[in-house]
Amino acid sequence: MKITFLGTGAMTPTKERNPFTVLISYKNENILVDCAEGTQRQLKIADISPTKITKILITHHHGDHLFGLHPLLLSLSSSQYSKTLEIYGPRGIKRTITNLINFFPKQSIDIKYNIKEITKEKFFENKDFTLEAVNLNHGISCLGYSLIEKDKRRINLKYLQKFNLKKHPILKGLQQGKNITWKNKKILASKATTIIPGKKITIITDTSFCQNAVKLAKNSNILICESTHAEELKEKTEQYKHLTSKQAAQIAKKAKVEKLILTHFSQRYKSTNQLVKEAKTIFKNTKAAKDFLTVSP
Repeated sequence: MKITFLGTGAMTPTKERNPFTVLISYKNENILVDCAEGTQRQLKIADISPTKITKILITHHHGDHLFGLHPLLLSLSSSQYSKTLEIYGPRGIKRTITNLINFFPKQSIDIKYNIKEITKEKFFENKDFTLEAVNLNHGISCLGYSLIEKDKRRINLKYLQKFNLKKHPILKGLQQGKNITWKNKKILASKATTIIPGKKITIITDTSFCQNAVKLAKNSNILICESTHAEELKEKTEQYKHLTSKQAAQIAKKAKVEKLILTHFSQRYKSTNQLVKEAKTIFKNTKAAKDFLTVSP
């Protein structure tokens, strides 16, 4: 699992930062969270082919989080994108994206895509992971997202030696947590396997402090959280329903996450040192994202 920060700024691009966009790569999935203007260029710089993208999760309807979507779809069309692109977002996102596409009627989108409005907390699941979303507090419908990897079972080969059992199709049962019988001997999955806990990544952006943010982030290995301003601008930050770096740290602490990565920085900050310093007074394991930073949980 790898996280690539394609943009770490707030609404206005700067020389150092593109507006907020994150790519989560896991096995055959490449999940784009938001699609700000300039995302295609960021993908080029990061040497990531847009055709690898399988899902796009839009947090909310504000333009700085989705103005890069239409040109990305056009590029996929010209690149013979063969998958069906899954696009998720809050209520009304289907109309917003359809209007965006129809605004340019002579530029047809010739790929398969499904736009799905999220109406329940767990909105996607396969054999490897689930995707969850909750409503945040930004004045309009806005979602935070979590990717939760499923626990896995690792076979204890040393334990199986006493049964003279090595590679065999019957081991699949143990990996599924089922007891098996081998040569009239019962082998317990609880003894023959070790559970490897799945990883959890949570992304919270464009919200004021709310309990839903804490709920979503609970026990995350990595919390990626907006940090628009320093504490000195708390009143202004709350007026526009965003977070200060200290508030992001409070969410991380309450949610008992392992690591906090700050992002979505106002253009007024050329350096993020102040933001990180303030956050660390509450939650020590904090760092600031920068464009093209890659991390793994």
